[in-house]
Amino acid sequence: MENDIRAYGKYIPHSAQKVRRLADLVRGKQAIEAQNILKFTPSGASAPMLKVLKSAMANAEENYGVSRDELFVYRIFADEAPTRKWRKFGARGRFKPWLRRSSHITIILREVG
Repeated sequence: MENDIRAYGKYIPHSAQKVRRLADLVRGKQAIEAQNILKFTPSGASAPMLKVLKSAMANAEENYGVSRDELFVYRIFADEAPTRKWRKFGARGRFKPWLRRSSHITIILREVG
């Protein structure tokens, strides 16, 4: 069985739907290439995802002794986290909720070969 190197990002203040678009960009890529893609992608969710990817790469080096060049993104997914409901008051005394969505990011790296 392969070693799965994991890293988690909890309560990221971006919706899971928007984070999943970035996850589709880097799934299956080399870790260094995925890092460069996230670094230059103009999205607000790319910074937290890049941070989780760097954490997974650091876990691989420190805990398993695997070089960064030998890693690829095996699995990456974003799950829904709790949604905060804020109030906005509308016309005629109505209430219009603002949903502040958040997500949990999971990145699993594996060694090439």
